[in-house]
Amino acid sequence: MDITHEEWLLRAKSLDLSGAHHIDGTDEDGSGAAFDAVSPRDGRVLARIADAGTAEVDAAVAAARRAFDTGPWPRLAPAERGAALLRVADLLQERRADLALTVSLEMGKPVTDAYEIELRALIDTFRWYGQLADKVTDESPHTAADALALVTREPAGVVGAVVPWNFPLTLAGWKVAPALAAGCTVVLKPSENSPLSALLLGRIAAEAGLPPGVLNVVGGTGPVAGRAIGLHPEVDVLAFTGSTEVGRHFLRYAADSNLKRVWLELGGKSPNIILPDAPDLEKAAATAAWGIFFNQGEMCTAPSRLLVHTSIAEQVIESVVRRARELRIGDPLDPSTEMGALVGEAHLGRVRDRIATGLAEGARLRTGGARTLTETGGSYLEPTVFDRVDPGMRLAREEIFGPVLSVLTFDDLDEAVRLANDTEYGLAAGLWTSDLSTAHRVSRALRAGTVWVNCYEEGDLTVPFGGMKQSGNGRDKSAHALEKYTELKTTWIQL
Repeated sequence: MDITHEEWLLRAKSLDLSGAHHIDGTDEDGSGAAFDAVSPRDGRVLARIADAGTAEVDAAVAAARRAFDTGPWPRLAPAERGAALLRVADLLQERRADLALTVSLEMGKPVTDAYEIELRALIDTFRWYGQLADKVTDESPHTAADALALVTREPAGVVGAVVPWNFPLTLAGWKVAPALAAGCTVVLKPSENSPLSALLLGRIAAEAGLPPGVLNVVGGTGPVAGRAIGLHPEVDVLAFTGSTEVGRHFLRYAADSNLKRVWLELGGKSPNIILPDAPDLEKAAATAAWGIFFNQGEMCTAPSRLLVHTSIAEQVIESVVRRARELRIGDPLDPSTEMGALVGEAHLGRVRDRIATGLAEGARLRTGGARTLTETGGSYLEPTVFDRVDPGMRLAREEIFGPVLSVLTFDDLDEAVRLANDTEYGLAAGLWTSDLSTAHRVSRALRAGTVWVNCYEEGDLTVPFGGMKQSGNGRDKSAHALEKYTELKTTWIQL
């Protein structure tokens, strides 16, 4: 990307930000109810967002139902569906700068990260599932000589996808692309904090040739629009990424409606273990700092609990603190910015409350903790590091979802594993060691869906992503994601 700060600012002034729903292939204002999309960059209103109620959700689900029951999409040859997803990927690439700018404006991340990381992930996801669509085969098990058994994988139906604001396009892509590849139709509800990029995604998909009703996007709040999708009897599958608390609601909605399948990718309080034999302590510390401060710490996989052996603790902490103080916090539209704004004032207030609680509990604040850049009108917070954190403190137990690192120490490997697993969550973990046996043994012992060894947040679309325990169920990414959006049917033919 070779776009200057001034060029991004000019683009922002001319960017067309539509808050209309995208239902059955067209933009709809719905009932007329609306709310403001406010940029955390400077507190300014970006657009008015059509606020979906039950009527708009009903219309979107009805469109998806028609497209599934009588439309061409589920009946296309898989290669044709794949080709359509590849056309979407191509058009997303053409509109990459506008999409990245929209993400940056609505949720505060540096536009460089939005362009280089978020949009790359979205485009790669549509391209990968487009290429995979015709590679999934049915089965014909060997059975008795006088019978033929067939096991077919069929699209599950209408998918409701509810996604959060921290990676509004990446996480939407992880749900939408495999569901479409499988032959399902989708109703996507983005967070009310970041609806604009998802609404633009819906329009781009239509421009790329997706039939009407195949991908519908509705703006609205979780308690109204999200609840309506969760309770809707014509939604066959619900895929959600967000908090554990809201995940519980979706399970209840399924129980109270049609027992739809509910796939949940929820919160995390991920441990990052650094052993004395780490191959490069400076790299381990730098990665620990990057992991917690990237995306303003607003990541479910963020390594928010740094577990360090007592013999190297001060060396590692000093390195992390130094890097925190060197981070460039600033305008998300400035390519030199390394950490942007938190998603909004309400969330900033919650994170600051957690910092105050940590101080009251007796943890030591090593750096940060204060609001900054107040003159901008935006929601900015200093990168924050606590040490002397006790495992029972809320700092060590509750997901903060901000740039706040808690450092705990241990004396031996068994204690490190015990501390790492001492959480209700099980989304991700990190481990730094030079010993191959330790890497294997500890990785197996950690109760987490993903374990990174001598790295963090690495991977590609070939590997699945998801959690254990109260971090959820099911997997995004990889061919395994298709399992969420398909049904297995057994056909037994007596010859």
